[in-house]
Amino acid sequence: MITQKYINDLSYKVVGACIEVHKLAGPGLYEEVYHQCIEKEFDLLGLKYKSELEIPFSYKGEYINCKLKCDFLIEDLIVLELKSVAEIHQIHKAQTMNYMNLLKVPRSILINFNVMNLYHKGYESFVSKIFQELPKE
Repeated sequence: MITQKYINDLSYKVVGACIEVHKLAGPGLYEEVYHQCIEKEFDLLGLKYKSELEIPFSYKGEYINCKLKCDFLIEDLIVLELKSVAEIHQIHKAQTMNYMNLLKVPRSILINFNVMNLYHKGYESFVSKIFQELPKE
């Protein structure tokens, strides 16, 4: 059974993998570099993920072919969006939360690799109503 604790533990592993990549690669590289490193890290951890997942989008009941893609969907529970930008803006947060809601998953995580300390300044986590409705333990 999926619980809030399970999602929190999985989030901890995902952020830990991002910290490991940041520690070894450092800030200032292109997003694609981090993306490929994260794939390797997830493989080493045995995490199931989908990379560059196309997100279906419908408008007034009709499918719109708009090529929305999230960077990662981890274990069908967490959206992970990667950035390598000078600063995170509200639009980045909105994008991450929209992907979470469109995919109907409990959590999303936004990572910015272009910081000196990823743990303190490089990530933000969001939860959906689905997360709040899960049992705690």
